[in-house]
Amino acid sequence: MDKSNKTYNNFRFESAKCSHSGQLTVVGAGPGDVELITLKAIKALESADVVLYDALVASELLEYAPTAEQIFVGKRKGCYSYQQEQINELIVNRALSGKHVIRLKGGDPFVFGRGAEEMEYAAEHGLKTAMVPGISSCLSVPASQNIPVTKRGAAESFWVITGTTKEHKLSGDVALAAKSNATVVILMGMSKLGQIVELFKKEGKSETPIAIVQNGTRKDEKVGVATMATIEAEVAEKELTNPAIIIIGEVVRHRARLNEIVRNQELELS
Repeated sequence: MDKSNKTYNNFRFESAKCSHSGQLTVVGAGPGDVELITLKAIKALESADVVLYDALVASELLEYAPTAEQIFVGKRKGCYSYQQEQINELIVNRALSGKHVIRLKGGDPFVFGRGAEEMEYAAEHGLKTAMVPGISSCLSVPASQNIPVTKRGAAESFWVITGTTKEHKLSGDVALAAKSNATVVILMGMSKLGQIVELFKKEGKSETPIAIVQNGTRKDEKVGVATMATIEAEVAEKELTNPAIIIIGEVVRHRARLNEIVRNQELELS
């Protein structure tokens, strides 16, 4: 099929050959494991003329766009290769030359990503836009560790909160979440772990279980499981750092229970 004109499940990817204005497609790459990208995302990459990708995107995914111009626009260790304004300009510049620009972002672009802002900017400049959802790390990383974010009798709901706001402060929603019985999933919160722990302790939840998963679903994944009272020591011992996801709540106990069941089954079979 001609790369310039592809339609999949009523979703149309158009490149320079069939569009004067080009197009931006914001694509979710999933949590890290390359097998957790969606089929629609792969097909979008195959139609790309330009790929702007973030630091949390697995480099192997770029192999789906071998002839596209590939530009790293992510952040590593606090250093930005491009500021957001520069990324916006790159999108518009490439797309206005008639190219199909893929903005490839980790997880889901609409969950603490700036995919919506980038689409708005592109649309304001007369460009066609589209979005391919991704598998968000806030659900898939806990699941990969056998931690359900909801479980009958343990948690009827869950919060997903950014640990650090654009003002570089801890989100006020964490204090609200600490008062509930819901599972709390915090992204980008490792630098605020001490504050998070204190909020839960104030609510009498020192013994509430907590798990921290660094590089979730990747080969270099690291996991720490403890209680609110002991998690900081666990983090120091395991040398856990960003990028990591914090999961707080009774559902964390499911991981240990399931692991015990599996071990007992293995013993019975041996």
